[in-house]
Amino acid sequence: MTSYTFIRGGNTHTALITASSDRTLSLWDPDSGNRVQNISDLQSSVKCLLVLNLLDMWLSGGNELCVWNQDFELQCKTVHHSDTGISAMVELPKNFIAAAMDKEIVIFKLNVSGSDVAVMAIRHLADHQDTIHSLISINDGLFASGSHIGELIIWDSVDWTIQGYELILWEESKGDGHSEVKVTQQKQIERSIQHMSSDGELLVAAVGSGLYVYNVLTKTVVAYRKMAHDSNVLHTMIQTDGLMSCSEDGSVRMWELQDLPLPAEPASSGFFGMFGTFGRSSKHAGPPAKKLPEVPDLRSLELIGDLIGHSGAVQMFVSFEQKALVTCSTDHLLIVWKDGELQSQLRSLAVFQKLEENQQL
Repeated sequence: MTSYTFIRGGNTHTALITASSDRTLSLWDPDSGNRVQNISDLQSSVKCLLVLNLLDMWLSGGNELCVWNQDFELQCKTVHHSDTGISAMVELPKNFIAAAMDKEIVIFKLNVSGSDVAVMAIRHLADHQDTIHSLISINDGLFASGSHIGELIIWDSVDWTIQGYELILWEESKGDGHSEVKVTQQKQIERSIQHMSSDGELLVAAVGSGLYVYNVLTKTVVAYRKMAHDSNVLHTMIQTDGLMSCSEDGSVRMWELQDLPLPAEPASSGFFGMFGTFGRSSKHAGPPAKKLPEVPDLRSLELIGDLIGHSGAVQMFVSFEQKALVTCSTDHLLIVWKDGELQSQLRSLAVFQKLEENQQL
């Protein structure tokens, strides 16, 4: 689902668009809770939505890419004969769209001429070796994609060239020096990139049950933590002084970026394994992976707080800055969290203001 703000009759309206695996699209009025529009004759399930504010249109992606106007009228569509279909989309400059389809990123061009709208695929970026699970916009010039086997690729938003490539390997064999997953008797460590978020400079990736922080401007690793949670991380968010993550294990955790100890000091138990990181000019070549301790200016992710309250997997959260944080879970609960110290200060301030008012009376 996504919010959609448009102007009608000189007034600004904000609506909610929802899509479902039952092959329906709905437009809701969040003030009244009423369903305003409903479309139920789609040919496939809708897996993602994207609002194009400048064009006053929105897109739905599945086995077909559909373009809609603010009146819920279909403008055009393109059909793809794929079992996976479009799983994620991001808006690019000059009316281009990047869509994740299995292992590929397909670049679509949206042509708008008066009331005529057309969409067509013009480029296929086939640099990933496995299914793409996450696709996000970083800033006006960059976007990123993450795959099932830990591939993180930073793309130029204008010419669609690779600006950075990282292969995240939590474990690595010590044999011939080639980067590969270490085969052990234990359960293989999950390294799929389930979610990514960015503030325009830093990017945090949820990799299995771990977290990986990358600077897209310097193309360097900032920090990492292999076992940030007991199960897969489902959602992340970068904050001014750190980041936040939630997991299938029902936990929501707050992290702080801290400087690593001096080389002579032993690393804390919070640090983990190794990963592969290398640049490449194509998907077939690249130097051997290097170990994380060799990366300069590396920092650590230290746990500074837990939000304990859910009994099921925490699927995501929404931040309202200093006002509150809202989490949702498979336990069918929405929990609103507030900063206890800040709330205490606000209550004290309210008491003093009341006392002053009474003295004036």
